[in-house]
Amino acid sequence: MIDRATIMSHHVQWTGARRIIRSAFPPIDLFEDIADPADWPLLMSAEQKTNPRLMETIGALDLVPPDRRVGGPGASYLMAPFTHASPDRPSRFTAGHFGVLYIADSFETALSETIHHHQIFMARTAEPPGWTSQFREIIIDVDVEAHDLRDESLYADALHPDDYSGSQLLAADLKAAGSDGLIYPSRRQAGGECVALFYPDRAANPMQGRHLDYHWNGSSVDFYREPATGKVFQILL
Repeated sequence: MIDRATIMSHHVQWTGARRIIRSAFPPIDLFEDIADPADWPLLMSAEQKTNPRLMETIGALDLVPPDRRVGGPGASYLMAPFTHASPDRPSRFTAGHFGVLYIADSFETALSETIHHHQIFMARTAEPPGWTSQFREIIIDVDVEAHDLRDESLYADALHPDDYSGSQLLAADLKAAGSDGLIYPSRRQAGGECVALFYPDRAANPMQGRHLDYHWNGSSVDFYREPATGKVFQILL
């Protein structure tokens, strides 16, 4: 296992970074409408008496420390990855017991990352060819002191393309020791970089960008489409 004490930190400050998510998940009213997270527990307690499905929508708020929560317009994009963490949805830097917010340095990198995972899902469920799930682009600013895993010669165990066992253990160790997140080279886009944030308050100013459709040809995603303009772009990976 990689010794966390040997990992240097790097101040990451990105303006207009990108994240792409499924459009199926609507904004969460509590996060969007009530700007002060200090008011959330009391409001949740009152609301649950008339809305028993509230917790299903909000998720596990306790997974985010009170002083790290964010609220206001767009806050769902920052909070939801943490409150809806689950062992059923592991990823590179978490086995699902805590949330991670993944953000790419560019649209191209975010696109490549999401297409990779979408292809795995489509192949695993034997989906027929056609235009598939709708996605939305989120534009986000990042400001974090991150542990730097960009030296592939030192951190190969945490950067394996498909085996996340080493990276999950390292991330859990770093988070427990007080880390705010990681910066690492994209495994899906040559030259691209990503951050994995352990808390939502290391990102800010989330804004919705384009809506996107992905075309599945039966073995890969070969095109994406912007519904607002009708433009179709070929995927060359």
